[in-house]
Amino acid sequence: MLQPIELSQSTRLINHGPTVMVSAEHGGVANVMSVAWACALDYAPSRLTVVLDKGAFTRGLVEQGGWFAVQVPLAEQAEMVMAVGSQSRKNNPDKLADCGVELFYQEGFGVPLVKGCAAYLICRLLPEPHNQQSYDLFIGEVAAAWADDRVYAGGRWLFDSVPDGLKTLHYVSAGQFYRIGSGLKVE
Repeated sequence: MLQPIELSQSTRLINHGPTVMVSAEHGGVANVMSVAWACALDYAPSRLTVVLDKGAFTRGLVEQGGWFAVQVPLAEQAEMVMAVGSQSRKNNPDKLADCGVELFYQEGFGVPLVKGCAAYLICRLLPEPHNQQSYDLFIGEVAAAWADDRVYAGGRWLFDSVPDGLKTLHYVSAGQFYRIGSGLKVE
């Protein structure tokens, strides 16, 4: 079940460096893309950055709609993550169906979310034209966040106690992902 996350703690959902998927919608058209470069930026207010290449279909939806979502997929979704990151909706209007993507919407937000992920952050775009054009860098202010209570509870990830399929993905290159490993606590 999805539990709401306090905005001041929402960057914890991506602070461990997972591969994420970015989704957006504008004019009744939705899309999802995989993104290896996402980063927490601030926590009061909660902000993050993502890199969206100029050629990405989703980038246009973000720029036009002013909102996007970052979702943290699970290892069991690796094939879908690779598929949505390897195709463009510019070339395949049926991309989402072909990749097995199921979307849903949280009440009060018109941003599509991918079913089955570990965490979700809905962001309002903070336009920074120079950064967007020069570096493909987009800044979002988190408006709402949720996490799957099977893998995140009490403000912490539960990776040490969940099966491998419920761990997050970390992309290296050429189709190679790693699942998050075990924890190491230092007092």
